[in-house]
Amino acid sequence: MEMFSLNVARSFLGKNVNLHLKDGSVIVNVQLSEILKDDFKRENFVKCVPYGRRSAMTVPLKSIAWAELLNLNFLC
Repeated sequence: MEMFSLNVARSFLGKNVNLHLKDGSVIVNVQLSEILKDDFKRENFVKCVPYGRRSAMTVPLKSIAWAELLNLNFLC
């Protein structure tokens, strides 16, 4: 399995995914909306919007292990 990088994050923009973090937790059913860059700390963040909500959260890119693509047709 390859490392979750900036290029992989770009391929998931606008799609609903489950984010599996390196500490073993899972953020379920979020849409990746934007990639943010902090120039002072030299870190990248992924802006995620939970399904059915308007508020967004940011997750550091280096804490994401991998992302699982969701098919919303199975959820409805």
